[in-house]
This record gives sequence, C-alpha cells and structure tokens, in this order.
Amino acid sequence: MGFNCGIIGMPNVGKSTLFNALTQTSQAESANYPFCTIEPNTGRVSVPDNRLKKLAEIAQSHKIIYAQLEFVDIAGLVRDASKGEGLGNQFLAHIREVDAIAHVLRCFDDENITHVEGSINPIRDLEIIETELLLADLESLDKQRINQEKKVRGNEKEAKLKLSLIEKIYPKMSDGLPARKIENLNDQDHIYLSELNLITLKPMLYVCNLSEEDVINGNHYSKQVFQKAKSENAGYTLVSAQIEQELSLLNEIERNEFLDSIGMKEPTLNRLIRSGYNLLDLISFFTVGPKEAHAWTAASGVKAPQAAGKIHTDFEKGFIRAETISYLDFIKCNGENGAKDAGKMRVEGSDYLVKDGDIFNFRFNV
Repeated sequence: MGFNCGIIGMPNVGKSTLFNALTQTSQAESANYPFCTIEPNTGRVSVPDNRLKKLAEIAQSHKIIYAQLEFVDIAGLVRDASKGEGLGNQFLAHIREVDAIAHVLRCFDDENITHVEGSINPIRDLEIIETELLLADLESLDKQRINQEKKVRGNEKEAKLKLSLIEKIYPKMSDGLPARKIENLNDQDHIYLSELNLITLKPMLYVCNLSEEDVINGNHYSKQVFQKAKSENAGYTLVSAQIEQELSLLNEIERNEFLDSIGMKEPTLNRLIRSGYNLLDLISFFTVGPKEAHAWTAASGVKAPQAAGKIHTDFEKGFIRAETISYLDFIKCNGENGAKDAGKMRVEGSDYLVKDGDIFNFRFNV
C-alpha cells in the first residue's frame, strides 16, 4: 500500500487551495475557473502527533521525524465525467490509483467564486460525483465481465468465482450502492472484490470547506454532510481552505497569534491529515534515541518483522526479536532505562501484531 489519499470534488470547491496549504507550496494552480488542475499534483505531509515531541524530550533526541502521508490533488469532476465530460475519463483514471478519497465539498457562500452547478448545495454535489464514480465502476465491471466470461470458457476455476461476484454486485451498484457499502459478502468475495479495483470501494472522507466564521462549529451545509457521512459510516471533517492557505504563508509566531485570534487551537488541516491517516487504517510506531525520535507508518494488523522492514529491508530479512515498550509505559517510566527497570520492556517475536504507539528496538542478523 502506498498510503496516499486523493483529493477530489467539483471545480472551484477549494481542492487545490487546500492542497497548497497542506504542502505549503503553490505547486497546484488555484484559480476561479474550472479545470485549472489537469495533471494530478502530489505532496507528502507530516502527520501531527504530539506523542513524538514528548518522546523526544525524554530521550533528548536531536531530531524529530514525523510519519508521512501522501495527498494527490485530482482535477475537478463534473456531471457526465464518466462519459468524458471535462476530461472526466482521464481524471477518473487518476482516482483509481489512490488508496483513499477525500471528497472536498463547498459549504460556504461567496458570489465572487463561481459554481459549475450555479448554486451551493453540497449534498447535490456529493451525489453528482458519487453517481459519476459509480458509472465509471459499472463500465469497468462490464469490461471485466467479458474478460472473465472468456476465461470461464477456458475452464479457469477462479474466473467462475470472479464472474459470480460481478453478477452479485452489479445489480446493487446499478441501483446506486457504492461497492464499499455492499453487505453479505463472504471472505472469498472480499478478496476478489479488492482485485476489481473499483473506485467506490475506496474509503471515503467528506471534507467540508467552510468560511472563517463557520469553520469551528460548522453551518447548515456541513450539518447535512455530517448526516450523510453518518449514514454511510464515512469519515467527516471541517476545514477552511482559504484560512489554511493564509496560515501557510506565516511564520510560527504569526500562525499561533492568528489561530488565537479566531479561537482555534490548531490548524484544521491537522484534523484532515489525521482523518486521512485513520481513513487508511494506519498506525504509527516509534524508534527513539539520542539521534532522533522517529514515527513510522504501518497498516493496522502488521506483524513485527514487516514493521521492521519499514525501517530497512535487512531488519525484516534477519528479524530475531522486537524489544517493545508501549508509549504510556515509556512516558510513565521516563524512558527506556526506567521501563526496563520496571519490567515494562517486552520481548516480542515474529507473530507479534504491532500496536499503535509501540516503541521498538529491533534485533536482527543478516
């Protein structure tokens, strides 16, 4: 898994402005006209994690390295994108390449910024985009069905199972149900489903782009989106792309003063980044020492050797054991030596499932 999150939405909802703020660059052109982004822009951002600073203070680490998450700014989609409208086919192909989707929805009124549909209605926009994603998936399933039927005639056993799955899910998706919401599938179905590379199977986060006045408590637009996200068990967060872009141009002291003046404790982008991290079902583990305190990213459910491989392939190949301390024990015991003395350092083997916040010292031999 590449651990990346695609930013999608209709034109002029603030996607590129948001992306620029995330990456603190201006590499994604932002303008008041549709399709100012054609090729996807990619940027890596640090995942905010207050635990890392505390670990570094205790270990007196000279350097702090945060976990990273990649965001991809994908051009605005419009009605009939699945038929090629507004270069839609090209943009839909870009969405297939990401691991999760952050759908930015305009939840503010501003007569100076045009809207391709002529009015502000985030639920309508959401449904337009979801329909286009579904139509793209149905077209893909039609092609895959033909391919599997050919393989079935060649007596390929696996093809029969894949064809059966396609025939099971196609009617439901034709009725407007995204692949991620289809129920009553067995374990084998889920394996084959993941191989179909469907856009609507990807985890979804709804990002409400609000004005400065509404970003803390939301407004009537964002409340509608919240109810939609709740009904779908999807992610949901509030941001103000314009505020965040302004923040990205200030130094740390100026940023803190600005945040205080509008009653915010941290940039809303921090919530977006963490939401994207959670959306991908990721966890962080740490390595801590005088040189650096380092957060590493892994998929939930990863075992210790594979986590070690995130640091260096040799660590995984020659894995012997993982000397492990939980974050809370490390803090409570004031560091590694204190945790050892208190009997809080554990020795874990190759079957150990890594937990979020684990602090490791990997032993290996190559």
